[in-house]
Amino acid sequence: MSEQNQINNSSVVSITVGILSLFIPFIGLILGIIGIVFSRKAVKQINNTNESGKALATVGFICSIVGIVLHLLLILGYVAFISVFSYITN
Repeated sequence: MSEQNQINNSSVVSITVGILSLFIPFIGLILGIIGIVFSRKAVKQINNTNESGKALATVGFICSIVGIVLHLLLILGYVAFISVFSYITN
């Protein structure tokens, strides 16, 4: 009988929240931060408990970073659009 490692729950949460941060506008910024926190927590837990799921935590971290960058650019674009639009109309 072979022993199977459990997948770390924090790594599953980090990849789920990281993917959601890519697709949900504005809330994705907050989800990205939560994804980073959970991925760092998962890596620490995996190193201590020898669970599997380090790749999931890494992918969750990357998706969270990309989600944060996309949403910051989105917010910057909205601010630029509103400032240019208000300048043109006045």
